[in-house]
Amino acid sequence: MEDAANAKTTATATKPPARQVVLYPTPGMGHLFAMVELGKALGARGLAVTILVIDPPYDTGAPGPFLAGVSAANPSISFHRLPSAADLPPVASRHYEALIMEAVRVSTPHLRAYLTAAAPAAPPPCALVLDMFSGAALGVARELRVPAYFFFTSGAAFLAFFLHLPALHARTAASFRDMGEAPVRVPGVPPFPATHAVHAAMDRCDAAYAGFLDAAAALSRCDGVIVNTFRALEPRAVSAIAAGRCAPPGHPTPPVHCVGPLINSLDAFAEGGAECLPWLDAQPRASVVFLCFGSLGRFSAEQTREVAAGLEASGHRFLWVVRAPPPPLDDYDDAVKRFGFGTKRPEPDLGALLPDGFQRRTEGRGLVVKSWAPQRDVLAHASVGGFVTHCGWNSALEAVMAGVPMLGWPLHAEQRMNLVLLEKELRLAVAVEGYDRDDNGVVTAEEVEGKVRWLMDSDGGMALRERTLAAMLGAKEALRRGGESEAALAGLVDSWRS
Repeated sequence: MEDAANAKTTATATKPPARQVVLYPTPGMGHLFAMVELGKALGARGLAVTILVIDPPYDTGAPGPFLAGVSAANPSISFHRLPSAADLPPVASRHYEALIMEAVRVSTPHLRAYLTAAAPAAPPPCALVLDMFSGAALGVARELRVPAYFFFTSGAAFLAFFLHLPALHARTAASFRDMGEAPVRVPGVPPFPATHAVHAAMDRCDAAYAGFLDAAAALSRCDGVIVNTFRALEPRAVSAIAAGRCAPPGHPTPPVHCVGPLINSLDAFAEGGAECLPWLDAQPRASVVFLCFGSLGRFSAEQTREVAAGLEASGHRFLWVVRAPPPPLDDYDDAVKRFGFGTKRPEPDLGALLPDGFQRRTEGRGLVVKSWAPQRDVLAHASVGGFVTHCGWNSALEAVMAGVPMLGWPLHAEQRMNLVLLEKELRLAVAVEGYDRDDNGVVTAEEVEGKVRWLMDSDGGMALRERTLAAMLGAKEALRRGGESEAALAGLVDSWRS
């Protein structure tokens, strides 16, 4: 018995340490959340995961308690904050993507210092996983001979567009903004009007557009792309990418690993919205429409009042997350101010934003919460029967995983492209009409009322719900042991261990 115990102790002591993978998200909670979910999946397969946190000269909303909470709940994950970057130089863009790409660029020396600090005493990481906007860091991986992968937090359709952007750029000298409703054609993706291209790429003179071209070029030089989707959800886009039809000549297509849906399980680390779930417990099954527009989604006071009037007139139960309106238009040239970076975002003044008496008249069938709700848990609640969403990819996946049909109201980033995919090809969403007017356009109360009624009461809404439930079953099949996404991730981890 003693010999056996000694043998066990010796085996334990000589067991090689877990291989390390380093994840490098861009600043901001949305991309950090997605990267943490990937880290959890990798840690569950025996890898030691280090997530590097860029500390830019503005507030990303990623407080120390959040990072500590993730580490405490997931012993395989550790965080390392890179030194604070110097003040960012002026960025010639109104888009936050340009801001975060610049933060990555100026943090590159700190990434190199971290990766070289342990050498030669410790082996290099088996892989460096970069955020989709961290192309500036690819050179460090190549210099240090560390295999480099990109984690694409959107879907395969947007990846197809990303890969095809250099070809679109060479085809015309016009900006998407100047092309009007002309169709943009990308292999494997339903045609979409140029007005629906990703916001940050609308103007080819904008720094964000140049950053997108650089990121597309970086994709062709990496060792692989990890995508938060599953093949059965986007078969045309995945097949087109795999066949090399999206990247232009001279740009090789890296291997693509579809490992999703990886959805946010971190609501426990956020604050606010405590009243949502108890209130839902008291509502009938599938009776509540949930309205939430992402961490950056904010409406004008006028638009907020139109939504309120539409919800009241619909007669349906609702749970609505309301945020303070955006700053005045003359502040929009400052991307930091525009997206609320650097300052604590104000709580909305519901008394000033909502119509007089609205909350009193809708008491019992409606709940308005300020700024934040535990979205994943809300969507998974049996009382929720519909979701009015900005069509951010993470939100769309959470709706699919919960089997909740969507009304699409895109606001920025690639959300208009996502809606085209969700509505025209996947048939899992229906658009709220009027979202695509110019910056001064307002979706009317009548449109909100009509679409909510359609979703909750009509045969079309019922068919949409049935298709979403079928997609939910497909997502769960992909994630089961031996399913397509689980097998893709397992194969990738095995290749890193070899």
